Amino acid sequence: MADDTVGKDVSPQSPAGTKGSEVGAPRDQRSGKDEREKGFLSELFAPVAGFGVSFSTMFRKVATEEYPEKPRPTAPRFHGRHQLNRYPDGLEKCIGCELCAWACPADAILVEGADNDDTPLEQGGKGRFSPGERYGRVYQINYLRCIFCGLCIEACPTRALTMTNFYELADNDRGKLIFTKDQLLAPLQGGMLPPPFPMSDGLEERDYYQGKVSEPTAAQRAYVDARDAGRDDDDLDALDDDGSAAPSVTGAAWRPGNAAAAVPGEHEVVHTTHPTAPETREGANP
Repeated sequence: MADDTVGKDVSPQSPAGTKGSEVGAPRDQRSGKDEREKGFLSELFAPVAGFGVSFSTMFRKVATEEYPEKPRPTAPRFHGRHQLNRYPDGLEKCIGCELCAWACPADAILVEGADNDDTPLEQGGKGRFSPGERYGRVYQINYLRCIFCGLCIEACPTRALTMTNFYELADNDRGKLIFTKDQLLAPLQGGMLPPPFPMSDGLEERDYYQGKVSEPTAAQRAYVDARDAGRDDDDLDALDDDGSAAPSVTGAAWRPGNAAAAVPGEHEVVHTTHPTAPETREGANP
């Protein structure tokens, strides 16, 4: 096919009167009115055009957050403060495997496991705190490092560690933001017994994980009653409200505290008040 542009002037600077393209031609040689030319009003209000968004939102109603008087509820799966959960009879779910510490990208978790000991306490035994062979003797989370990513939750093989909806963690003391096991451990619910005590008769660790334990047995209650009856009066005065040993008690084999904490439990009251299990992800998604 022959080229129909042969012999025609298609240069951008064609003389006036021709039908050549005006692309690239000087502004004074273009036909018609320049679209970029602005009127008087446009040039007058150009300096304040940038404040249009500010002026349009200045008179809108402000949605005031009445915090902390009326805190808004968080999302159901909000990543808040961690919690170490228990089985229905009161034994701890944490087995001291340290997988959560290995999965933490910020190196914010410290775990030291220890072996459960079924030797009688009067014979020097340390007691059983969780089903299976081991339990978390030391558990600390440094909230100065924690990024609340939830990877530790995914790594836990027994669902011992979950995250609550509690988010008021600010403090003016860096030392108080290192939470210890006695603060992270879930409170005893109705019917639970304070460890240490043996597992249910005839059950193994897998039976606990599969949900075959619903409440303490009569043998477990008798064991705890006999254990508490052997405590001294000074030890009973140092007990917490839930029946567990207070941090000030030393030398007791049944003391569940945190061995790595210099002064465990000395934190603000707001840090020790946490929601119960039904109000957390553990209770909502058992």
